[in-house]
Amino acid sequence: MTKSSAKISRNKIKNKDAAGYGFISPAAMAMLALIVYPMFYGLYLSFFNTNLVNKWKFVGFKYYLQAITKSDFYSSVFLTFGFMILVVAGHFILGFILANCLNKKFIGRTFLRVIFMLPWLFPESVIALLFTWIMNPMYGILNSILKGLGLISSSISWLGSAKLAFPAVVFACIWKGYPLVMTMVLSGMQSISQDLYEAAEIDGANKWRQFLNITIPSLKPVLTTTLILDSVWWFKQYTLVYTMTNGGPGTATNLISLNIYGTAFNDLQFGKAAAWGIIVFIICYIISKVYRMVLKDE
Repeated sequence: MTKSSAKISRNKIKNKDAAGYGFISPAAMAMLALIVYPMFYGLYLSFFNTNLVNKWKFVGFKYYLQAITKSDFYSSVFLTFGFMILVVAGHFILGFILANCLNKKFIGRTFLRVIFMLPWLFPESVIALLFTWIMNPMYGILNSILKGLGLISSSISWLGSAKLAFPAVVFACIWKGYPLVMTMVLSGMQSISQDLYEAAEIDGANKWRQFLNITIPSLKPVLTTTLILDSVWWFKQYTLVYTMTNGGPGTATNLISLNIYGTAFNDLQFGKAAAWGIIVFIICYIISKVYRMVLKDE
């Protein structure tokens, strides 16, 4: 290769690199503006006692130390963990059942796939208002159905009871979020070769053994990703719970996200809220690492 041709090749590579950087620059700038900058600004705020207007008092790690010593933070985090575990478990149980059914060939399969995807397409605020109306003690359809079946004699305040509000919110969140798991598992099932099932059937393996030894191992990368995304998403859930109960009654549904919001915009303690937000970010990161370690995702 001559020097001139080598120089031309290097120029072409540089031009391609420049074009690549040009294509990714809008997305990179958007990520810097919407993700990176808010994260670092939140970290900066966490060291101040501030209302973001005329009060800026440096307090160092005070709010971090308060978080790990105050019982209200721990109770809110433990409540959020319980909420996340129940919701994610519901998503995977319902998602697996529906994905397995929709993976079979039958008339109207495409139509049902669209129908079962609808909850994920609606905004969370719409879902929250829908279930608020359904569970309304005065005119909600849920009480009407239960009365008609003779299961209850008087109306129940589902979202006004300290014992019932939490499971009611969990149920609504399961209904809202199961399509993500269903879609991911269904796409993973469709990528599994049928030859594996045919070979296992010839060897005498029943459906349950095929599920344990073929389906689950083949879906492992999909399940790991889905589990991390679903867990982190619902650990920081805010909109649906806030719209349905506003954290009440009392502290029955006061998740850590609602606690952070109230600390910032009701108490105007933005530094404390920022510190708690950073801790939640660390918790979500630890959740993803634990999942990867346990599931040994390569």
